[in-house]
Amino acid sequence: MELPFSQACENNQQPILEQLATFLNGEESILEVGSGTGQHAVYFAKKLPNITWFSADLAINHPHLTQRFKESTLANICGPLELDLSQDWLTSTRPLLANKAVSVVYSANTLHIVSWTLVEHFFTSVSELLPTHGLLFVYGPFNYQGRFTSPSNAEFDLWLKERDAQSGIRDIEAIVKLANQQKLTLKHDIAMPANNRFLVFQKE
Repeated sequence: MELPFSQACENNQQPILEQLATFLNGEESILEVGSGTGQHAVYFAKKLPNITWFSADLAINHPHLTQRFKESTLANICGPLELDLSQDWLTSTRPLLANKAVSVVYSANTLHIVSWTLVEHFFTSVSELLPTHGLLFVYGPFNYQGRFTSPSNAEFDLWLKERDAQSGIRDIEAIVKLANQQKLTLKHDIAMPANNRFLVFQKE
């Protein structure tokens, strides 16, 4: 099987790792929602060998994820777990997470490719899963005061909406409001390369 490859993942993994290393003690159990190609899981698990990285994605992506993880030979990657934001994914993941209490959820480039209903479901489920003081890391592009932060983001948003009218770059104000409703407080909003942001939420 030829494994899928994302140049964006290749480009952003080191800047994201630098942020993860800032906020982690290096021994957490982390659930990744939307592992995609699996490049992030392999890179972060290799660079942070004492963490346990739970990969989760739609079942259709499991064959290439399974192969990539097998080829990596990394013992601290678990999964992939089956996770569909349109379903009750806590029910499907909790038994597999039973022996490792997840204190961190990580998701990159997901909130703009799903519908707002699924974004709401994401925050509800994350809040239910995380313990008090648990962390949520979200990476991706966001709008501020209803405005795009760059012409390239505006073009990307147009492409997203042509692909799926319910998707699109989200307004940070709406995301923060939704998070607050689920007892998740935005602690840090960090500028990243290529007009992206790294958001750090904490469960209150």
